[in-house]
Amino acid sequence: MTSHTPVTPAPARAGGRAGGPAAALVLPAAATLLALMNYCAPTGTLVATAAGLHAGPTAQIWVLSSISLGLAAVLLAVGGLADDHGRRRVFTGGAVLLALSSAGCALAPNAAVFVAGRIAQGAASAALLAGGLGIVGHAFSGPARARATGVWGAMIGLGIALGPLAAAALAVLDWRLWYWACLAAAAGLAVAARALPESRAERRRGLDLPGMATMSGGVAALLTAITLGRTGWTRPAVAVLLAAGLVLLGAFVAVERRRREPMLDLGLLRRPPFLVATLGALVTGLAVIGVMNYLATVLDLVYGLAPPTAALLLSVWSVLSFAAALQARRLTVRVAPRALLASGLALSAVGDVAMLGLAPGGHLWRLVPGLVVGGVGSGLANAMLARLAVESVPADRASMGSGANNTARYVGASLGVAMVVAIATGGGHSPDAIARGANTALLASAVLAAAGAAVAAAIRERPAPRAR
Repeated sequence: MTSHTPVTPAPARAGGRAGGPAAALVLPAAATLLALMNYCAPTGTLVATAAGLHAGPTAQIWVLSSISLGLAAVLLAVGGLADDHGRRRVFTGGAVLLALSSAGCALAPNAAVFVAGRIAQGAASAALLAGGLGIVGHAFSGPARARATGVWGAMIGLGIALGPLAAAALAVLDWRLWYWACLAAAAGLAVAARALPESRAERRRGLDLPGMATMSGGVAALLTAITLGRTGWTRPAVAVLLAAGLVLLGAFVAVERRRREPMLDLGLLRRPPFLVATLGALVTGLAVIGVMNYLATVLDLVYGLAPPTAALLLSVWSVLSFAAALQARRLTVRVAPRALLASGLALSAVGDVAMLGLAPGGHLWRLVPGLVVGGVGSGLANAMLARLAVESVPADRASMGSGANNTARYVGASLGVAMVVAIATGGGHSPDAIARGANTALLASAVLAAAGAAVAAAIRERPAPRAR
């Protein structure tokens, strides 16, 4: 396996097409906003979607979870393709695929077709996220990069806030309208992408087909097992898929260690910034996205809040996440990104603890302080993860860094949702039992976030070798 080249910031470029640096920020940010809105949209329309597709309880789990499968399975692969064959090209392809798959979801006659469309939407979103952040990392450097990655990270919080609300508003007429709206927005992105400057790595590594096959297959098997596990962890299919996922991921590591030009240079894991970015993304998915994704369901089951009302309450968290990510760049002048990431995870842990005490008939205002603190923490973490994802890899591998970072995030999110659901429903399905389980899940998430903060703070940059 070859060693990686030194990490050097890419200079700001105007590119060869109209739009230049402005387009290199605006379009990836818009794509991230759309991808996260679409990712969260079913949480605001699940009842209507399930009724329209005649989806039972198991099918509803797939309606909510299937997009994570498409996202996580191909993120790293499309990141490498973007670096080698053009980040704008992969970004545009993702927008086209999102438009086509949205049409499939809008026209789906049953749950199976809809789930297939959501998996394809996940793959499309992967191309938009990895290609888009790669474009940002290539086009900006220095303070401009800190601002640009902060804007990109802020779109994650804003998308989580707006997705369920927009989908629920459109569902008043027809739940399928969201997917038609997503199609129109994705088609607009594909057309506008012509304004993006094209960029690719100076040296192509070529297609790593064994790496792509083992990585994508392993993640797909693992996430399928997690999704099926929510209906019963003792099922033979779950055990078989878990074993297959672990074997394939082990094979991926073995393949990458032996390849001259690997899809993922495992030597990067010896670099503290890359290790912090990857572990931070995994913990963010596991401890933050997992519990926040299920909290709307808890508010419905424990307090009887309709999904739109629950989404509006939770927008306190996501809007503050958006605002904090936008302002995080001002702190990086005095505080290292690694320390800000650790602070963000620590604030997320404090926010979870502040929300403890869920109980039927309790006052919902008690959640607000925790949502405020957790939202600020999430925003800090998102902004620093985006920055570290592109700064912790060689300058010509920005999309690969984005792909690795987001793969860790969405694998963590799938594990986190499965963990939270298992804990919250383990004691029964009455409002009292769900409330007790949700409090336990909040505490478990807080412990994981605090542990992630401690690890991020403990990992230090190695001092440069002393010149002789």
